[in-house]
Amino acid sequence: MDFIGFDSAYLEKLAAGEAATEEHFSRYFGELIFIKLRARRFDGHVIDDIRQETFLRVLQALRNGSIRQPEAIGAFVNSVCNNVVLEFQRTGSRTVNFDRPPETPDRSIDSEQDLIESERRAHVRHMLARMPARNRRLLTAVFLDERPLEEVCNEFGVDRNYLRVLLFRARMQLRQAVRKGAGRAGT
Repeated sequence: MDFIGFDSAYLEKLAAGEAATEEHFSRYFGELIFIKLRARRFDGHVIDDIRQETFLRVLQALRNGSIRQPEAIGAFVNSVCNNVVLEFQRTGSRTVNFDRPPETPDRSIDSEQDLIESERRAHVRHMLARMPARNRRLLTAVFLDERPLEEVCNEFGVDRNYLRVLLFRARMQLRQAVRKGAGRAGT
């Protein structure tokens, strides 16, 4: 963004309603106001409201002849914007929760990653189904059903120490089967 100096000729064109000058003015100061308000964590619709109200007041002051120093128009716009912000905050109904971060796109929705996870789960279920029944039941009970370990120990007739050994062996067998299956799928 180029910062420019404003002179009386520019302000006269703006007061007269020249379209190109109004467009430049709104684009130039609109961007500055947007940056200022976004840094204060206002939502997009509130920023638009504040920006429009600021422009309305500045143009009214300009057309009433209240602006005597054209070179200070930037400071005038900034102070009008600050006053409008304070008014919005006082009303309470049109303000934003400052503790909340600004609106951002929802990046949690990743359909490609969801598809990959779904395929991976299906592959693991397929490999689990091909394992011996005891290992399949053991892995399902502990990891999928998340049953208490004491209950699983009683079902399989083992103590906790030996259950760890059985789980280790079953997990290794599943891991090897998944790797073999992934190797075949890659070739």
